[in-house]
Amino acid sequence: MAVAQLWIVSHLPMSSDCISVCQAFIEAINRHSIDDLGALMSDDHVFVDSQDRAMSGRDTMLTAWVAYFGMFPDFAIKADTIVADGSTVALFGHTSGTFNGKRGPVPEARITMPAAWRATVSEGKVKLWQVYADWSEGVKVIEREAQNG
Repeated sequence: MAVAQLWIVSHLPMSSDCISVCQAFIEAINRHSIDDLGALMSDDHVFVDSQDRAMSGRDTMLTAWVAYFGMFPDFAIKADTIVADGSTVALFGHTSGTFNGKRGPVPEARITMPAAWRATVSEGKVKLWQVYADWSEGVKVIEREAQNG
């Protein structure tokens, strides 16, 4: 079995602080900690999903995260490579979760996909969190579970 390695590249002193903030943000997501997510988001936080739809505001996003964690009770992010330049951080890895459809979070509803994220960090807070992923297989699972439940 291959051992996963985390690659981190930063070009400016500020970059390492921004990387740490993004790593803490991912840890909060993986723990499903709404309090920690809120503490790490700027008031004017913007989330952009893989369909290029944007949501703005910390409170709006915290409500959205609660709903998302309900849909995917084991949702997690794994970033294998992190690259930063100043306040912009790019993360590459994968995401996974089991859709909580009519049958509940059954093994057949497990979704895993490669993903990338772009973040902007300002004053120790995540100002932008943008997701890049091909959700086509995830959509198929969700549609199937909605029909077969």
